[in-house]
Amino acid sequence: MSITTLAPDCIAPSQLADALKTRGYGVLSPAGVASFTAHPLAAFDTLKADWDDLPPDNFLKDGGHYRRRRHSCFIADKTCVTQTPHRAHYQPLAYNALHGGMHRLFEPISEHTLQQPVFQALLLSIGRLCSAVKGEQPWYVEAHQFRIDTLNGIGRPTPEGAHRDGVDFVAILLVARQNVSGGESRIFEAEGPCGQRFTLSAPWTLLILDDQRVIHESTPIQPTQVGGYRDTLVLTFRSGGFLEAV
Repeated sequence: MSITTLAPDCIAPSQLADALKTRGYGVLSPAGVASFTAHPLAAFDTLKADWDDLPPDNFLKDGGHYRRRRHSCFIADKTCVTQTPHRAHYQPLAYNALHGGMHRLFEPISEHTLQQPVFQALLLSIGRLCSAVKGEQPWYVEAHQFRIDTLNGIGRPTPEGAHRDGVDFVAILLVARQNVSGGESRIFEAEGPCGQRFTLSAPWTLLILDDQRVIHESTPIQPTQVGGYRDTLVLTFRSGGFLEAV
């Protein structure tokens, strides 16, 4: 049985700022990502193997064992990316009803990933975009490497459901998609009736969201063959500092 997926409407990098201002999101094709970061796709491919070495996410409150991840934090300021001391990931319950209110300390992203020039180029490129939309400033970045697998059946990229992250911008880079169906991206106006749905299928497709204007989720994935999984790099950009418990 063939599975039909709806492809995203990709735009040029030069259109991203306007797209974020007018509709709250934009999608770049892999070729667009290469242009956006001034790095060839072959440079991104140097990152892929690091997703094979992600430790389990031991904080899942739905009892699942389908998610692996690493997490590190940075400050992106104009032409410089600075890694901060390792810290826990925190979201208030208002933004994450399932895992909010917890200090979740994950293993940091590996040095191999951090040392790749394309990783820093991606953070700086998105940081410049954020500044183009909301003004020049340092951006507090949380980077999450995710693998959602289907070893036990269904895997849930967003077990908390449709949500906001409590930041200014969210970037979701598809790294790999292997032997799965589902994983559809769904975007809804935070204060309106409109929504969009599409599936990120090609590695290195990039979805960027204005987290203050839209709500987002990814639907569960199911295996089409044994060993199916979906790998993403999720980057959140926040002005003024990282989310902290009040």
